[in-house]
Amino acid sequence: MTLLLSYSAVLLLAVLVSAFAHRTVLSTAVLFLAAGFVLGDGVTGVLELQPADPLVATLAELALFAVLFTDGMRVGWNDLTSAWRLPGRALGWGMPLTLLITAVLAHFVAGLDWPEALLVGAVLAPTDPVFAAALVGNEKVPQRLRRLLNVESGVNDGLALPFVIVLLEITQDSSDLHLGKLGSELAIGLAIGVGVPWVAIRLERTRWFAAASDYQAINAVAIGLLVFALGEATHGNLFLAAFAAGVTVATIGQREKEAFHEFGELVAELLKLVALLAFGALISPSFLAEIPWTGWVFAVLALVVARPVALSVSFLGSGLGAREQVAAMWFGPKGFASVVYGLIVLNSGIAAADEIFHLVALTIALSILAHSSSDVVIARQFGEEREGDRWFRTFRRRD
Repeated sequence: MTLLLSYSAVLLLAVLVSAFAHRTVLSTAVLFLAAGFVLGDGVTGVLELQPADPLVATLAELALFAVLFTDGMRVGWNDLTSAWRLPGRALGWGMPLTLLITAVLAHFVAGLDWPEALLVGAVLAPTDPVFAAALVGNEKVPQRLRRLLNVESGVNDGLALPFVIVLLEITQDSSDLHLGKLGSELAIGLAIGVGVPWVAIRLERTRWFAAASDYQAINAVAIGLLVFALGEATHGNLFLAAFAAGVTVATIGQREKEAFHEFGELVAELLKLVALLAFGALISPSFLAEIPWTGWVFAVLALVVARPVALSVSFLGSGLGAREQVAAMWFGPKGFASVVYGLIVLNSGIAAADEIFHLVALTIALSILAHSSSDVVIARQFGEEREGDRWFRTFRRRD
């Protein structure tokens, strides 16, 4: 009840200042993170949440599922395959290089052993477009850059999970890595994510079924809920299932996609914000005080060195403009996937679990502050550049 009351009050405040926030570097994500910090244990103590609380993991999991489902809904299979060249570079080269560079920093700066350092790299490898929403959702930003960031972040959450699980097994000194089990979880998740929306939409197209106009928006929500429930029941990979389901709906159910758009985005936003509030409550002053100065240096370097260096190598010869490359290198925010994977590590019982979670949580918090506060500025620069190009072309025609 305390969480609901706090969330409602902060949500109302966010709505009241939203018009101002959209014109400045103030972001809703930062507002909820800061509110969680103030309301959390160690400041006011209104929200008494701990990282091991099941509620925290559940909120982060639900938020990530909703975000991935709506991300997948933005692109169909044709869009995904036709625009694969740049995301393929970011995923095929950029993500493994980011993992390795982050691991090197975790080893030499934070002082972790190599297995734990690689695990930190895997947890922090995924990116999240939610915390760069003003850039990804701004039509003045070049479409290929928006699609690059959106597709990359939608796919890399699922790609990072096998690395997290395998490296977690290695750090636990397990002789059996359960690769068969991991493969089956990914396969089941993919099958549920493709199969459920395909069957549901095909049924709705038959003469025996038809969704009333008032229920069109609920159709995709029902599909998402069924995918989530079946994924939980069968132990399939929820996050791969979520993204695959969104892509499937966008591919074969244009009507469902259009009806879901506004409602679905709203649901995902609400889940994201409550998860941010809970996450902020975990970042107490005492929590931050437990992190040595080397951990702070690592967190900063993980944001300003790891991804920029990795993508600078990945984009060699890609033809991507310099400004777009810099934007892609910078906007690799760490989000709900890293929160969920960090909680998995924390609850695994390995010796370095607490130290790893502190490093991960600090990096995510700094990422939210940095990326959510700079997306508006960068998007505005792209808009000004486009307006300048338009003025120049008009002047040339008149001349």
